[in-house]
Amino acid sequence: MIAAPNRIGNWERSGACSAMSVAFRACNLITQTCVVIIVQAVKENYTGLCTMKRAEGKTAMQDRILETTDRLFYGQGIRAVGVDTIADEVGISKRTLYNYFPSKDDLIVAYLERRLRPRLLSDEPPAEQILGDFARLERAFADRGFHGCPFVNAVAELKQPGHAVGRIAFGFKEQRRIWFRDLLMRLKVADPETLSLQLVLLVDGAIAAALVRGDPKVARAAGDAARVLLAGAGVDVPGEAASASVPPRRRDRAQRT
Repeated sequence: MIAAPNRIGNWERSGACSAMSVAFRACNLITQTCVVIIVQAVKENYTGLCTMKRAEGKTAMQDRILETTDRLFYGQGIRAVGVDTIADEVGISKRTLYNYFPSKDDLIVAYLERRLRPRLLSDEPPAEQILGDFARLERAFADRGFHGCPFVNAVAELKQPGHAVGRIAFGFKEQRRIWFRDLLMRLKVADPETLSLQLVLLVDGAIAAALVRGDPKVARAAGDAARVLLAGAGVDVPGEAASASVPPRRRDRAQRT
């Protein structure tokens, strides 16, 4: 008797092989997908790192250029210093410098804007903060590297009414005036707008006098004048200059306010 072929067994073996083949292909596909995802993630991370490094490198170069520009422009004058000189001092080509700052005007604007720093109020008594500003001026005037106000110097050198330098210089002066005004408002003076402008004029006058006279103590004289103005506005200020300069009748009124 001839045995019938074991078709069921063959089918089972065939099905098992087919299932294993499908499973193998699935595993292979999953492995390939995982590899692609990992490679893509590594590539994106590497690209991100490279971009970040380039950005850091660009920022560092900008800082180097501006630090050199600040030293040369403030020390020697904007007109006296050319782009070639700045590039040589930094150690780069003129073309590379123009990649960061397309023109000398752009460099001038960046140089001044870099010097704009917010003036913050502190918890110290307002009158002490105001008079402390004149004390800081005296220390600045005594520095050998003092060459006046960089903003005023820029406006005077360029002599171009429509130049961005004028806007930046005005912004700097107005920033100081507003700082004075906010302190005066804390002191509740009657007219903080006018008095803040008067204090700014004392600062500007002291800077000009320090350049002409070469004497840092002009800042002290300006500070004494500021005391007189504050006392006249009814502010109780430290120091003897104010009480010695304000007439007795006015001083009594100031003390009552």
